[in-house]
Amino acid sequence: MRTFEKTHPWITFNVNLSKASHKLWMALGEAQSKCEHIAGVPLHPEVNDLLHRVYLAKGVHATTAIEGNTLSEEQVHERLKGELSLPPSQEYLGKEIDNIIRGCNEIARDIMNGGPTDINVEGIKKFNAIVLEGLKLNEDVIPGQIRQHSVGVAGYRGAPSEECEYLLERLCDWLNNEEFKQKDSLIAFGILRAILAHIYLAWIHPFGDGNGRTARLIEFKILLAHGVPSPAAHLLSNHYNQTRSEYYRQLDYSSKAKGDVIPFIEYAVQGFIDGLKEQLKVVQGQQMRIMWRDFIYENFRNKSGASFDRKRKLILDIADNLAIIPFKQIRHISPRIAELYANKTDKAIRRDINVLIEMDLLKREPKGYRARWEKLRAFLPERMVE
Repeated sequence: MRTFEKTHPWITFNVNLSKASHKLWMALGEAQSKCEHIAGVPLHPEVNDLLHRVYLAKGVHATTAIEGNTLSEEQVHERLKGELSLPPSQEYLGKEIDNIIRGCNEIARDIMNGGPTDINVEGIKKFNAIVLEGLKLNEDVIPGQIRQHSVGVAGYRGAPSEECEYLLERLCDWLNNEEFKQKDSLIAFGILRAILAHIYLAWIHPFGDGNGRTARLIEFKILLAHGVPSPAAHLLSNHYNQTRSEYYRQLDYSSKAKGDVIPFIEYAVQGFIDGLKEQLKVVQGQQMRIMWRDFIYENFRNKSGASFDRKRKLILDIADNLAIIPFKQIRHISPRIAELYANKTDKAIRRDINVLIEMDLLKREPKGYRARWEKLRAFLPERMVE
């Protein structure tokens, strides 16, 4: 019997999926379906870039915040753009962010260029080296090298240091098993594989520092390798950070329950689905904008001249604001509208607004005007709504 089998009997490299409820399998199917939906919708380049940057920032912020980094999500956005300068006493916080950004970008580049998708010990060590590069560390912590001492976090002790190399090899052999590569359910089993990798790296705790961040980079790699769209591959990290106390509770329970990881998987998958729903709203919002634009052009198809061109642009730009616009703000809602109405009186603007109301494209509200987005409901499939 090896030492870890006495000290950490829950590390078995086995998961009894027969204990999983039908709800978990349904949730995994839902997650796969939503990922395929997001991946299958062409996005406008600006929307695609925004979605990528927003969720990269969220994922990087979550990965570091859960380990104590105090920079805000907005500051992470600025760091991504190279616009965040920090005082010398806080520069290490920015360096932690930079390291995770580098790790995510390297993983994405390798996967998208057809690089290897299997997990290996040297790769795990490399990610830890990236995570800890340039940071001030304790003398017994060497980036990318297995620890030679005992470590713990929140009362949990990592596996015996002399067993860590062996445990990582066992973990990689298990994660690379064909049971996680079922083609018909590639994404669903990729989610399972990613979550299990995260749990086991947290249990083994093979490094002197940066174990959590390393685990979340491995999780990110596995999700990308199984076809999860890049913005969605950050959602698990974001979920763990948003529900930090429950995250630690679930991790603690999984080790105390003789390695029963099903509750942790259920917790993680539900958070992943909730994040996917948010991303789908962005995708659906873009689709609605495209439909609205086509709808407006169809309404103006037989109307020509500068006056109608101006009205068409006005309703399009009012709709882009997705809000009720007070009358006094209408001439300033966009640069092109400001230019079109620069020499027009308020009376002329009201005339144009009245025409748009008569065309049933604009609606007057107590506090201003809004586009009649509800007109697009006629193009949606009918269904029963309680």
